[in-house]
Amino acid sequence: MGVSGPIRVVVAKPGLDGHDRGAKVIARALRDAGMEVIYTGLHQTPEQIVDTAIQEDADGIGLSILSGAHMTLCAKIVELLRERDAEDIVVFGGGIIPDDDIPELKALGVAEIFTPGTPTHAVVSWVESHLRAGATA
Repeated sequence: MGVSGPIRVVVAKPGLDGHDRGAKVIARALRDAGMEVIYTGLHQTPEQIVDTAIQEDADGIGLSILSGAHMTLCAKIVELLRERDAEDIVVFGGGIIPDDDIPELKALGVAEIFTPGTPTHAVVSWVESHLRAGATA
């Protein structure tokens, strides 16, 4: 794409989960690191999240999921990105996700999963190294 400028990340809370503190902490950390962050708010459908990411020309989608529906929601978002020829948008996530599900999520196309207790600087540096490569390709 050859896009320059700051990394653009959509931070989203898919599904019915009403807890967004973690999403807000990550959004703030990414913003403080100089990225453009579009926070979609609570109760977003996979379709709304993908629409926002495409409209905003995002480099990545960061999902915060605590509801236990991560397999279904992540799979749907990756599938919608494929259907809409937007596979260059990197999907990553975090929240309460069992370790046993992480390899399956990665096999579905989720680039990385951050579990509770991951320092925000670790998330920021991962995003900088994995999304910047795509942004300058």
